[in-house]
Amino acid sequence: MNKNVLATIVLLATSAVLAGLCPADVAVRINGSGSALDMMKPLIQAYTKKNRNVRMEMGKPLGSSGSVKALLAGALDIAVSGSPVSAEDIARGARPMEYGITPLAIVTERNVPKSHITMRELEDIYAGRTTVWANGEKIRPVLRPEQDINTRLLRGLSEGMNKAIDEARSRPGAIVAITDFDAYTTIVRTPGAIGESGLTSIMVEKLPLNVLALNGVKPTPAALASRTYPLAKPIIFVVSPGTPPAALKFIRFVFSPQGRAIAGKAGVLVTAGPEPDR
Repeated sequence: MNKNVLATIVLLATSAVLAGLCPADVAVRINGSGSALDMMKPLIQAYTKKNRNVRMEMGKPLGSSGSVKALLAGALDIAVSGSPVSAEDIARGARPMEYGITPLAIVTERNVPKSHITMRELEDIYAGRTTVWANGEKIRPVLRPEQDINTRLLRGLSEGMNKAIDEARSRPGAIVAITDFDAYTTIVRTPGAIGESGLTSIMVEKLPLNVLALNGVKPTPAALASRTYPLAKPIIFVVSPGTPPAALKFIRFVFSPQGRAIAGKAGVLVTAGPEPDR
């Protein structure tokens, strides 16, 4: 037999053996709220750099409740929720694991000439008592759906804010953004817009937004830890009895010291222990 042919056969045989030893590509399907998925991007990048056989599939955000429902239907392996999981979904098999919180920042379109806002000013803006910025630009609040966690957090700031949101929602032509992505992209492109965004999205996506201090306190993880900043958006990982081992391994990485450090740099105050609680 020709030496070159023999060498080729040996090379092919060796490659076949090595291929058999290497694990096949594994897909992990993940989705959730927009701010939570933005946090996931640097975590996924770090994990797949060392686990090249894992392919993370993360499509357009389904939102918190939508992703949990998709998880329970078997369409996802992991959901990352920005709001508490309902008792009904837990009864159906959802297993929530609280991970941390991120500041919900009050933000404006970047040309708005303002660096901080008081609670009273915020109430006046949403109630329609203050309608223009200092530069004469019309103020355009960007609202979220009534049941969205962002709306609930804003309502919880004060009774005045609760009533102001009712008034804002009742005005003709009110701007309502369905998802986190819709909200921050609408604020970015709308002159005079004001709304809110999770700090994770602002930091990871490097959003061109004007981030306001609220009552003199900037929205940072440290301010959440000291309880001086009032708006904290939860980050909760959710699995099900059908979540595969590859997905659970990724979650263990997220809860590890390395994962926690990455999340911290993305604007998260990690409050969970070093191991998933379920």
